[in-house]
Amino acid sequence: MKKIIERLYLILILIFMYAPIVTLIVLSFNSSKSRARWGGFTLKWYTRLFSDTAVASALFNTLSIAILATIFSTIIGTITCIAMVGLSPKLRSLIMGVTNIPMINADIVTGISLMLLFRFLHIGSGFATILLAHITFNIPFVMLSVMPRIKSMNFYVYEAALDLGATPVVAFVKTILPDLVPGIVSGALMAFTMSLDDFIITYFTKGSGFETLSTLIYNEVKRGIQPEIYALSAIIFIVVLALLLIIYRAPNTKTKEK
Repeated sequence: MKKIIERLYLILILIFMYAPIVTLIVLSFNSSKSRARWGGFTLKWYTRLFSDTAVASALFNTLSIAILATIFSTIIGTITCIAMVGLSPKLRSLIMGVTNIPMINADIVTGISLMLLFRFLHIGSGFATILLAHITFNIPFVMLSVMPRIKSMNFYVYEAALDLGATPVVAFVKTILPDLVPGIVSGALMAFTMSLDDFIITYFTKGSGFETLSTLIYNEVKRGIQPEIYALSAIIFIVVLALLLIIYRAPNTKTKEK
């Protein structure tokens, strides 16, 4: 009886999580614009999606900002974690506590603060301000992923490499960097996801005339969401699901080969 209740509970959770997504995907093939009436199966919303310049521009802006913000925040966060190795534990904890404030702080406070800062510095709102804002709030997520790897590392291996004649750069690449790669990759994925998903901070720092997917969909909600957005959301979900399956299958394949 207990197992049956547990399974029913799990099924209910999965239904609440994925029923809206399934509904969205189904509506992306509905020939009728009405969400309450099924007008037949169609692919016209997908064909219109690829010819919609506004959606294409917003998608390009979103991906460009997410990729650049991920690269810069990953580099800055990783270098910061490495530089903190030589600090005292108290000072290191203090810096990590200050760094974690943007993650705890409300997004609307961060967005308004960055907007006021950019205006004070007379920086025009647009691509540059959104990129700077995304780098700012992504750095703590990278540091949160990289720092535990650094704490668990054995730096005597690095010193041994120096004693054997390796240069500091070669010793770092051969001994330190391989251990940091899992933390760097997880931090980069987290940064990319947060940047891709962000709306509030982007809304306050984007200015007029510049749109990302999140702000474009927000504007669509006020006028009524077009079915092309359903098609775009369905494609994004399928791509993410495919990537997750590939990532999940890759370690199992390597284990079987070994």
